[in-house]
Amino acid sequence: MVNQDKVREGVRLILEGIGEDINREGLVETPDRIARMYTELVGGMEEDAGEHLKKRFHVTNNEMVVEKDIVFYSLCEHHMLPFYGKAHIAYIPDHEVVGLSKIARTVEVFARRLQLQEQLTAQIADSFMEHLSPRGVMVMIEAEHLCMTMRGIKKPGSKTVTMVTRGVFEGNTELQNTFYQLVK
Repeated sequence: MVNQDKVREGVRLILEGIGEDINREGLVETPDRIARMYTELVGGMEEDAGEHLKKRFHVTNNEMVVEKDIVFYSLCEHHMLPFYGKAHIAYIPDHEVVGLSKIARTVEVFARRLQLQEQLTAQIADSFMEHLSPRGVMVMIEAEHLCMTMRGIKKPGSKTVTMVTRGVFEGNTELQNTFYQLVK
């Protein structure tokens, strides 16, 4: 649970630390706005992704299901700056599928935390394996990190790509290549 009082106080200290007047008209409400913003941006810490993957539908077809271009926004845990991009998820059901919106909700649960992209990718895949029990899952995330583009090395447009395979996708280049073709 976000302690908004502590966030407000922290923001006041940062503003003072960078030499700002916390009583200046444009900044008076800033600590409160940022406290509310962080409540929203890290709301996934309070959620269980398994809740979204509970509602399932029985199917006779066990072919690959792909949901691609799921836009997400997250915060890098090193600098607390945004990173954003697209997640692509494929899974091979074991006679049960999940509603398509639940795939995006699972991404959202893990993205709305202080995060590392590598960890985010694995958490999504592991959640699918644990709660949906498919034959396999593959997750690929492409993201731009503001800690790389607006500070530090300053390389706008650079993208980080992470990929995780579980179950039947592990070591199966034919399935992996099918996934890559579908998300192109």
